[in-house]
Amino acid sequence: MFDVPGAQRKLLSVVGARPQFIKAAMLSRTLAREAPGLTHLHLHTGQHYSPDMAQVFFDELNYRPDFDLGVGSGTHARQTGDAMIGIEKVLMDEKPDLVIVYGDTNSTLAGALAAVKLHIPVAHVEAGLRSGNRRMPEEINRIVTDAVSEILFCPTPTSVNNLKKEGRKDGVIHTGDILLDTLHYFLPRAHETSDVLDRLALNDQPFWLLTMHRPSNVDDESKLGMIIKAFIREDRPRIIFPCHPRTAKTLDKLSSHDLDNIDVIPPVSYLDMLVLEEHASLILTDSGGVQREAYFLSRPCLTLREETEWPETLEEGWNHIVGTDPKAILEGIAQLTLPDQPPDLEAFGNGKAVERMQQEILKALGL
Repeated sequence: MFDVPGAQRKLLSVVGARPQFIKAAMLSRTLAREAPGLTHLHLHTGQHYSPDMAQVFFDELNYRPDFDLGVGSGTHARQTGDAMIGIEKVLMDEKPDLVIVYGDTNSTLAGALAAVKLHIPVAHVEAGLRSGNRRMPEEINRIVTDAVSEILFCPTPTSVNNLKKEGRKDGVIHTGDILLDTLHYFLPRAHETSDVLDRLALNDQPFWLLTMHRPSNVDDESKLGMIIKAFIREDRPRIIFPCHPRTAKTLDKLSSHDLDNIDVIPPVSYLDMLVLEEHASLILTDSGGVQREAYFLSRPCLTLREETEWPETLEEGWNHIVGTDPKAILEGIAQLTLPDQPPDLEAFGNGKAVERMQQEILKALGL
């Protein structure tokens, strides 16, 4: 990519949401070790901005962005546009050799578009994922980001094949899933430091873990109420529900008796979340990240959506798509059995994704 090998190089990672903080921190740590002369800057758009959605992660991961745009919430157009304006200024000032974007948020799209319009190459971590549902904003973000990215880091064989079907060949690299690397790295620390089971009095009883944040599930009071009712039965264990701020706004409109055996708690830190996932007897979620972490930890999962970008998690029966219809959710719970086969971590890179990414990044930079 560069004509002068060995010259000083500069990277800029663009992040905006909790999962991206984790992945960027992991990649940054590896690059700092393998290429100490490389300058790696981090820009936080501020898409996730409340203390329990951002600052707690920075503290826990020892991760400090160099720039914080503070774009906050808003419509998709406004949030993406505000982020692009702020990112463009930083790019023009810092002139990085490569921009790295992560996942499928509005921050991902803003970072990719701002960089490519300034003729700065883009590397996309988690490229090639497709749900097939273009009504999801994340799906549009994925497609457009992949279209303008020069380096496409694919987490699974399926994501590689998705790009091939779309005619992409150059720059497509199967690295494995960086989320598996982060889990391997941080789970021992979570065992040492997290007291979440004690705080929630969960040490001696089974519990389910519930997460929901997608607008299609949580913005409508009636729909969210119907989903919640599927979990409320006398024979159900406690259900721990770390509540995303978006979800909390709608939950506040429901009567307290509608929640019954569901313990609604504020968002938890990354290390606390790993411990909750590891000990839950069942995980119910609409999150792609939680689906994978459940799979990596060999925990049964019901996905509260009609599709998934992670079909590998379905193959041994650890994850099941049940949608949001209460009857289908109840059937999924009733029919749930533990799989005979362990999760296939080979498809997700066996914890070597970051190593492969740093090799490709250094090669692209001529280092």
